[in-house]
Amino acid sequence: MYKKLYISIGLLWGMHHYGQVVLTSPPAPNTEVADPQSIRMLPGFKFNSVNGTFRAYIGGSNPNNPGNTYTPITVDYSANISNTENYIYTRQYLVPTEVSDASLQQIQSVQFFDGLGRPKQSVSIKSTPTGKDLVTHIPYDGFGRQVDSWLQVPMASQSGNIQTGVEGAVNAYYQSNGINDSFPFSHKNLENSPLDRILSQKNPGADWQNKPVVFGYEANTTGEVTKYTTATSWVDGATSSVLSLSGTYGEAQLYKNTVTDEDNNKTIEFKNGKGQTLLVRKVISASENADTYYVYNEYDQLAFVIPPLASASASVSAAALEHLCYQYKYDGRNRLVEKKLPGKGWEQMVYNKKDQLILYRDTVLKNGITNFTADQSWNFTKYDQFGRVVYTGISRDGTARQSIQTSIDNQASNVSYETRGGSFALNGMNVEYGNVSYPTSIEKILTVSYYDTYPQGAPAATGSILGQEVLPQPTQGSNISTKSLPTASYVKNIDNDSWTKAYTYYDKKGRAISTHSVNHLGGYTKTESLLKFSGVPEYTFTEHKRAADATKVNLKETFEYDHQERLVRHWNEVNGGVKELLAENLYNDLGQVQTKNVGNTTGSPLQSVKYAYNIRGWLTKLNEPSNLQNKLFAYELRYSKPDSQFSGSARYNGNISQMSWITQSDAVLRNYSYEYDGLNRLKEGRFWDAMNLDRGEYHEKLTYDLNGNIKSLLRRGRQLPGYTAPEVMDDLVYHYENGEQSNKLAYLKEMGTGNALSGYPLSSGSTGSTISYDLNGNMTVQQDKGISIQYNYLNLPVKVTQNAKVTDYTYRADGVKVRKLFGTDITDYLDGFQYENGTLKFFPTAEGYFNFETGKYVYNYTDHLGNTRLSYFKNGLGAEIVEESNYYPFGLKHEGYNVLSGNPTYKYKYNGKELQESGMYDYGARFYMPEIGRWGVVDPLAEKMTRHSPYNYAFNNPIRFIDPDGREGTDWYINNLTGDYKWFEGKDQHEGYAYVDNSGTSDVSILTKGGSESEILGAVLHPNGTVSDYNNPDITAYRGQILTTPDGTNFAAGASNTGSYWSFSANYAIGGGFGFSFGQVTDSKGETNWFSSFNANIGFGASAGVEKGIIMPTDPNHKFVTSDFAGTGVSYSGGDGPLNVSYGGTFNDKYDGYRNIDNFIPSHFGQNSQAVNNGYSTAGIGVFKASAQALPVMWTKSKTHVYGQ
Repeated sequence: MYKKLYISIGLLWGMHHYGQVVLTSPPAPNTEVADPQSIRMLPGFKFNSVNGTFRAYIGGSNPNNPGNTYTPITVDYSANISNTENYIYTRQYLVPTEVSDASLQQIQSVQFFDGLGRPKQSVSIKSTPTGKDLVTHIPYDGFGRQVDSWLQVPMASQSGNIQTGVEGAVNAYYQSNGINDSFPFSHKNLENSPLDRILSQKNPGADWQNKPVVFGYEANTTGEVTKYTTATSWVDGATSSVLSLSGTYGEAQLYKNTVTDEDNNKTIEFKNGKGQTLLVRKVISASENADTYYVYNEYDQLAFVIPPLASASASVSAAALEHLCYQYKYDGRNRLVEKKLPGKGWEQMVYNKKDQLILYRDTVLKNGITNFTADQSWNFTKYDQFGRVVYTGISRDGTARQSIQTSIDNQASNVSYETRGGSFALNGMNVEYGNVSYPTSIEKILTVSYYDTYPQGAPAATGSILGQEVLPQPTQGSNISTKSLPTASYVKNIDNDSWTKAYTYYDKKGRAISTHSVNHLGGYTKTESLLKFSGVPEYTFTEHKRAADATKVNLKETFEYDHQERLVRHWNEVNGGVKELLAENLYNDLGQVQTKNVGNTTGSPLQSVKYAYNIRGWLTKLNEPSNLQNKLFAYELRYSKPDSQFSGSARYNGNISQMSWITQSDAVLRNYSYEYDGLNRLKEGRFWDAMNLDRGEYHEKLTYDLNGNIKSLLRRGRQLPGYTAPEVMDDLVYHYENGEQSNKLAYLKEMGTGNALSGYPLSSGSTGSTISYDLNGNMTVQQDKGISIQYNYLNLPVKVTQNAKVTDYTYRADGVKVRKLFGTDITDYLDGFQYENGTLKFFPTAEGYFNFETGKYVYNYTDHLGNTRLSYFKNGLGAEIVEESNYYPFGLKHEGYNVLSGNPTYKYKYNGKELQESGMYDYGARFYMPEIGRWGVVDPLAEKMTRHSPYNYAFNNPIRFIDPDGREGTDWYINNLTGDYKWFEGKDQHEGYAYVDNSGTSDVSILTKGGSESEILGAVLHPNGTVSDYNNPDITAYRGQILTTPDGTNFAAGASNTGSYWSFSANYAIGGGFGFSFGQVTDSKGETNWFSSFNANIGFGASAGVEKGIIMPTDPNHKFVTSDFAGTGVSYSGGDGPLNVSYGGTFNDKYDGYRNIDNFIPSHFGQNSQAVNNGYSTAGIGVFKASAQALPVMWTKSKTHVYGQ
């Protein structure tokens, strides 16, 4: 007994590593280093006294002295702007005031305009951490075009006055300050035509001056594009289209737009005269393309999407349609009623008379689930009179879809919503709504949402929370109330009648200041936040209990900000203990985090982490790998400048060429070099280390089919003692269903000498299918690993059996995992607090987690992908390493070096996701299999990425992209340094950031407290670049604005979804009449096209003039593009004297069976087509010369054509 105990202690001690100074390269002259424990000088270190002096010594008490900490600056906020300039001055007070007061804390900006009304300079006054102005220079060429876009530059503040010598200041700044680049601007080469189309664009940076993005505008050539047509009939109340091949398009029948990126990767898009995209071609090589075709039926509805693997065949067979293509059916009101994704069965939808989706089912539901026979079960959604979802569940109706839809459409009364005041009980829940709208045959209630007032049984809120008055309910006689705000949300566990109930309380500004979440075990998590005037939190209290009789845990988070309310310090306390510094952020004058002091206290952090960036703002270094000193971890990302001692090609389009890293564990510099194909898919990850430069260890090499399914994988491990080459772990060939014409993996075959013990465990002699799927495309059997899986109706695994070992999962109806049972071990997931067999193990923090077993904070070094690379904690004088993890490109962990014991209960590794007992990673929506580099479940958002296999991981570029929740590799990004979120346009790489969501049709809810469902900590990222408070959608940040949630997370909004137009119009009418318009339309990205309209008018009189207006999409998640402007629209216009105003929008005569009179009802303007959702409304103002007999109002119906689309 004692001998065993002694050996265990010895092993654990031998695996601990402490922070120490490691010197690997010549130091700067006249410097010194110190460490209280040890200094290591590795090969490559040398110093010559001719150069000066260098001192290294053992001693001192603070090996991680950051050298600088945050020191507040004194700012004079007064502005003195010259009246000789045209300008717009904006100020946002950060403290309360009733009068203009220049002495109060505020955010100020001024934009200066030239004599033509064009912006020429933008100044953020005293906005940098040092109180300088941040200035943007806006020049124009001789034609008045903005061809150069200059980067921002910090300049000594002029208190709001226009800055001079900006170009010189920009050049000087970026040629120093660690950036050392002489091209601080991008340059557009524009077409010499009124269209001003971009021919090429050079991005900032000297390395990009010979690597422009090139744009081409042409017409197709004969035989270049295959012509698909449809024959559509009416079957079972929906369109039924038959696909056929009709040769190819003749010359100049299609618009052909080409974009060639900095690495010469070419994308070609073909559109018809209606603006419909027919083909997107990705050029892989001179002889191979990846073509995605979009086929529309006779009613201009998208009927088929043919991905590259299917379109490469001479014809699309029925089997190819089944396995590879997207298929859609619509009803007579243009609503999508059935769809089929590759590898899945058909999905069905039913709508109410307001076109709200009320029923949905996939093939598994249609075929019957527990307690339901075939064709009975539906997922349903019910709404209130304001279109808000009030409750959801599962209903029973054995009637066919088309019959249900017909019955609803023919209802004499429009009973389409539920109201508060009713009451019924089901599944252990009393629902305070009626049950009068279809469906009324309800079998299960899954979620209930309350608005305006709190339901019965809600925890009583005091009159104030942390000194902030609580917003009263409408019934309490106040002129402000919770009217329109969400107040409570109830979510049932799928497998039982246990519920999670979450309540939100607001201050009198409608800001969420407290939540109370009662979990399914009867415990709770309560948060209270004190908000500053601007809405950012000063501190947040969290009170948590696992169950009603469990021990209470109290947390306090404190936030400090600089004069512009950038987060500078984040503190944490547990149960009234010592206040711990989680992070102290020090920013450069561009607002980038330059230093982050982590752990312990500000004067003595455990680690002082340094960051470096290139001129593009891409992260290049975390600490310095060539001179680790007392850092525990460092890495470098190379793009256009690969290190010549390693293989690797320069990359200019954002792909990473090389990644080098080093840790204190053994101080060996390691490197991956990456190679990509023409689709930016990773072809090879070659591993090197400083001890054995090119032995080929930890190597991955892959090939793909046209859809991005992996065709082969070669993986090597380490070189074992006594061997002359690294172990070949895997040499796999992937085989797919339907004769390789499918995305479903059927089996894998070993082609070489792969080691089944260390690599993928192939079944003995398997040559047939070893992998099976259900009707939703979910993998149910993986014979090679002895795995079988059962799923719930959300396509989430509820039972995973592996070689007789069983893991059971419990989920809420919103997909959140609340419990895992592995054998007899129970793991509870409760608002971020994680328990093992009833014992609290840890909860996550912004920089790692708090270990309740040891009472210590554990901090994580993560890389640019969010991978947990090294964990450490305070032990004695310094930081002690707990665990180190390094990964193959597709996520399998390296084995064979720097093995530490780690914390067995903390399993958040690759991408920061939890590793399961099966070897898969749980991403939330899907489980990922790193050993074979793919998912086992169809992507729920597959329709947003139709050229990709719905099973591929991160677009097959796991070095650049991540899948945040298993749904898509995503234009919202998270800053891996600060945890903040930011919107960027386009698909450029922004290093230091990881993707969150791209522009599409779905919102993404971000719960910023490590998976907590506490609504106060939430934000909703919209695909148009705006962001809303999770609990109060009325609080929305738009372009240039920042939304801050109570835990201090910042969400910087970006692109607007709106457009604009200007036009010259001439119209007349004597009762009826005609007219025309022409002008320019600008989309949400700033791209412009010319348009013309032919108008039919009703009114009396004649007028001509110029108008300018805004275009607002009806669907808030749709970003307006210029092609949307084409088609039919209606409007009213009128005015008094020369001024004229107008209001209008798109209109579909057949939409929802409208009568002719609906053409004249403004509330019907802007309706969407259900197939496209590109409706919009317009509002404009203009100056017109009108006839004396003109009436103040004219109605116009227009047919618009947009040129260049």
